[in-house]
Parts: sequence; structure tokens; C-alpha cells
Amino acid sequence: MARFALLLLAWLVPLSVFAQDLEPRRWTHLPVGSNVAGVTYLYTDGEVLLDPVLELEDVTVESHTAVASYLRTFELLGTTGRLDLIVPVQSNRWEGRVSGTPASRDIDGLGDPIVRLSVNLVGSPALSGADYLQYRRSRPVHTIVGAALIGVLPLGEYDPDRLLNLGQNRLVLRPQLGVVHLRGPWSYELTTSVDFFTDNDDFFGGNELEQDPVLAAQAHVVRTLASDWWVSVGTAYSTGGESAINGVDKDDERRNLLAGFSVGVPIGATQGLKLAYLHGETLEDVGTDLDTVLLSWSIRF
Repeated sequence: MARFALLLLAWLVPLSVFAQDLEPRRWTHLPVGSNVAGVTYLYTDGEVLLDPVLELEDVTVESHTAVASYLRTFELLGTTGRLDLIVPVQSNRWEGRVSGTPASRDIDGLGDPIVRLSVNLVGSPALSGADYLQYRRSRPVHTIVGAALIGVLPLGEYDPDRLLNLGQNRLVLRPQLGVVHLRGPWSYELTTSVDFFTDNDDFFGGNELEQDPVLAAQAHVVRTLASDWWVSVGTAYSTGGESAINGVDKDDERRNLLAGFSVGVPIGATQGLKLAYLHGETLEDVGTDLDTVLLSWSIRF
């Protein structure tokens, strides 16, 4: 029973903070040829909710994450394409009681990198310089439609003899479709996605872990203020993701709700800061309730 409980704990607490995906302005029309580099710090903590019969109690997780990111825009079939690269480094700690005995686990290292390729199919022609500025100014009301494919690469630190790891040891593919309607200083955004998982055939001592797809949707309302400050509120919902270990279904469908608030502050013409708060919680009897604070800095060149 204890071994099964620990397997379940390892699966319920994914180490990648990017499992909490709530990103406003991801479909923003940018001039082609733009390069943006950034660094981000995230602090996450919260509770892990487990079935009491598993004899794991008062389980908490705390995570510090540093992220390096880079994006490049380019022309793709007459419209605007974008490539994002994200590399996280994490320091995580789990604490709890196993059969009444205090236990903890600390781990530091590289998380699974993320690559995102996107294209704005409607409403974002490939422009730069004065042509780009004129296009944006002449269309205070317009709609953008975009599509993307995200890959979460199995390159993070992973030890099959350990229950908890920074990497998932499997590839995650996440196609996305998004719509943004801009009306003056207001922006209304909707993004839908599906996560597809390859099998982890070396999950803690040679077990095989499979997972069904996860369906998700997120919505944001963004308001641009004076001097190009902006604020955003958003929410997301995900469902699905039932898993099986060695072919045995676990009947563990996940349903999660996420809400957040972001503020963007420009620094001169080429730099910016973003501060965000995210709260995620499970809608099932087991899962995680997590809070995240995020601070990022970026520079365009």
C-alpha cells in the first residue's frame, strides 16, 4: 500500500510549474523580425490532497523556479509566425507524513524545456516598422485567430529510481487554437488546447505510465492603460487525463480550475516587467491546490 501511495503522490504532483498554464496576450500581433529575451522567477506552494486510506497526510509542496525565455517573430505564408523557447530551472521541496512519520524530499535542477511554434492565421499580417504601426493604429477594432503547437521536451532531470523528479521522462504535445477580439483599449481572449502524452516506460522502478489527453480552455480580459501599462484577469479549466500504470486503469480523471491576475509595466521603449498571481485548485477529492507568484523582465531587440 505504501508503494502504491507514493506512486500516486509522484503522479499527482507534477514538478513543472507550467502545468499551471494561464498566459494572457499570447496571440499579440508583433512586428516581424522582433526578438524578445526574458527571465522569470516563480514561487509556488500549496497542498497535495490524497485519499486518507493511502496513509499520506499533510503533504505540501514548495517550488522556486527560474526561467530563461526567448521569442522570435517571422513571416510565415504572409502572416506573423512566432517561435518561443522556455528553459526552467527548479528547486522543489515536498513535506508530509507517511503512516504518521514525517518525511521530506528536496530536488534541484533542470525542468523540461518548452518549445512553442505559433502562427496568427487571421488579423496579423507580416509587417514591420511604419507599416506595422499604421496597421495597428488604423484598426482599433479587429479580431485575431491563431494556432500553435507546444512541445514539452523530456530533457529535465529524471531518475527512475526516485519517486519525485523535475522531468516527466515523456513528450507532451499541446496543439492550441486561440481567438482575440480587440476593441479599443480592451482585449478579449479565448484559447483552447489538448495535451497528448507519450508513455513513460521507466516510471519508478520500470513501471509503465500512460495518460489520456487533457482538454483545457482559458479566457482573459485585458485592459491597456495610460503609458501602455496593462492589466489582465483570467481563468482556465481542464479535464481528462486518466492514467494507467502497467495497463491498470487508475480511475483518476482530473478536473482543475485556475484563476489569475497580471500587471504589465513598460520600461522605456524596449523593456517591460510583469507581475502575476495564479491560484489553481482541484475539483476532485484528490489533486493539488497551488498558489503561484510570478515576476518577469523582458527586453526587445
